Amino acid sequence: MSHIQIAIDGPSGAGKSSLSKAVAKELGIIYVDTGALYRTVGFYARSIGIPSDKSEIARIVPHLGEINIEVKYENGVQCVYLNGENLGDRIRENEISMYASTVSAVPEVRAFLLDTQKDIARKNSVIMDGRDIGTVILPDADVKIFLTASCETRARRRVAELAEKGMPAAYEVVLSDIIKRDEQDSSRDVAPAIAAPDALHFDNSFDGFEAAKEALLTMIRKGLSEKGKEI
Repeated sequence: MSHIQIAIDGPSGAGKSSLSKAVAKELGIIYVDTGALYRTVGFYARSIGIPSDKSEIARIVPHLGEINIEVKYENGVQCVYLNGENLGDRIRENEISMYASTVSAVPEVRAFLLDTQKDIARKNSVIMDGRDIGTVILPDADVKIFLTASCETRARRRVAELAEKGMPAAYEVVLSDIIKRDEQDSSRDVAPAIAAPDALHFDNSFDGFEAAKEALLTMIRKGLSEKGKEI
């Protein structure tokens, strides 16, 4: 199998992580959840009392030297360790989603995590998802996809996901947070969450999961074939 790089970008809650994970398993390559890295930095910011507000979050910069992040793959699953501790689902709390959005707009945080992401892709065939994978992290990726879904669809999915993890949240609160995060992610000065010019667009608002997975696999295989690569 050729060494390949697949970049999947899109807004929070569009289904990037679940679809990317399933597609990676189907293709036999590594799935990299870059959002988990930003969530980890946000988790640390909260742990030392820094608010998630855009006006306050830059206070994390002097503390970046205190953060040691390791990415390990255990039974094929990405696990993120903060200073030696596997944070598990604690980085999936709704509050941490807002932290991830604001810390990701801090240039020093993006620089701090850039090498970690690029190093994983250098060493492995990967599907990597996030906000700026196809534009900044893997600009030469073999296939770039911008995956979207409506705000309402994403809010419903997020509420269901949080409930499954024992972290219930009100639909109205989650929807408001998603709309706010979209605005923050797409308008930030550093690496805004926009589609790469050569990205393929995939709307995940309506299809069931299996249908969406198969459609995404078809899109990826066609894109790889056009690059002369097979998987």
